[in-house]
Amino acid sequence: MFGFLLRFARQVVAGVMSQLTQQMNIVQQQAYRPMQMMVQQVTGGVWIGKGADAFVQEVQSMMMPNTNTIIQTITKTHRDIQRAIDVIDRADRQVQQKVNGLADLFNSIF
Repeated sequence: MFGFLLRFARQVVAGVMSQLTQQMNIVQQQAYRPMQMMVQQVTGGVWIGKGADAFVQEVQSMMMPNTNTIIQTITKTHRDIQRAIDVIDRADRQVQQKVNGLADLFNSIF
């Protein structure tokens, strides 16, 4: 029963990890990169004047850093979950070794 629950939990966590990766890609592709392209176009001369300068300043000083913070948060969450998985796997191996050692000890006695 415990083995089934652990396998199920691993599948759920794998799904969460996949979703985090997908969300990070969405933020990069649908938010950050388009902002970069808009700034490049405006600074390239598509739009000139005070409004263009203010737009570039706003996007570069507020929108892009905030979007980058979201990307970094998703990345950190992904990394932290992976570390937790590694700890669980290590603990699982250690428990399995202890159980096997006890089983061997009991088998040698009886």
